[in-house]
Amino acid sequence: MAGTSGGIVAALTAAALGTVGFLAFRAQATVPANLSGSPGPGASAAAAAGKAPRDRRDPTALPSASGTGERVVYSVDDDRVWLVDGRERTLRGFPVRPGSVDPAPGTYWVSSRSNAVTGTDGVPIEHVVRFTTVNGVTIGFSAAVGDGGQAVPDPAVKTGGIRETRADGEAMWNFATIGVKVVVIR
Repeated sequence: MAGTSGGIVAALTAAALGTVGFLAFRAQATVPANLSGSPGPGASAAAAAGKAPRDRRDPTALPSASGTGERVVYSVDDDRVWLVDGRERTLRGFPVRPGSVDPAPGTYWVSSRSNAVTGTDGVPIEHVVRFTTVNGVTIGFSAAVGDGGQAVPDPAVKTGGIRETRADGEAMWNFATIGVKVVVIR
């Protein structure tokens, strides 16, 4: 009898954890307006108008017109991310593989996070950091579990997952908590 009770408790716990994960993923729909992931009035003119200026000697350097303060900077043209602290120091910069739906240039804020879920493409992902939605497609950073995110995505599936390596995903997870600014540039 004790073995059966333990199995029931384990099954109920697993079901509860699955439900909580699903509800956390869907909670983005009820994010307060100030964290809604819409481009904010603080979006820089350069980011909204066109490509931010680049350092020709170091193309991986943080673009000069990419906002101020603590932030995540994401270049949709360069498929690159920078984590910038409050003293304007780049803590980490790395390449990413975008989904099929891009966010518009502008300023957003991290609105929800999940430690582990399944992406819209069916791939198990971890360290999910979401910041906006475009036409019903959630946009955020994540790292694929297993294949390292190298599988070719199905072009018929609209995805907003900006895939990182697992190491970069962990750095993003530790840096980009709820409310951290995300600046999207060209």
